[in-house]
Amino acid sequence: MKKVAIPTDGGQVAGHFGRCPEFTIFDIDGGEIVNKEIIQNPGHKPGFLPKFLNGKDVDAILAGGMGRRAVDLFDENNIEVVTGVTGDVEVGVKSYLADNLDTKDAICDHDDHDCEH
Repeated sequence: MKKVAIPTDGGQVAGHFGRCPEFTIFDIDGGEIVNKEIIQNPGHKPGFLPKFLNGKDVDAILAGGMGRRAVDLFDENNIEVVTGVTGDVEVGVKSYLADNLDTKDAICDHDDHDCEH
């Protein structure tokens, strides 16, 4: 069983994963979605969400984009980061399962944009 989390806002992939209102967590078994749970975002503090999601046994996070520092923090917590996900969360997780995501240019490396937490 694998757990995949997606930052969510109204059933859509949230534009900023750290400030999303909630996370949708999918349980995946044999390449199929077997359960879906929506949990509230416990708050945005630098470095907190990777540990929080690791505590929920999340194996991967799917997001539209993410800063280099955040990617490193997820890596430290053994959570795979997949970027380039937009739109409906269920479509996003199905695209991930089908290996159909375009992840190029989805890591933010600039300092003037708050995308690193």
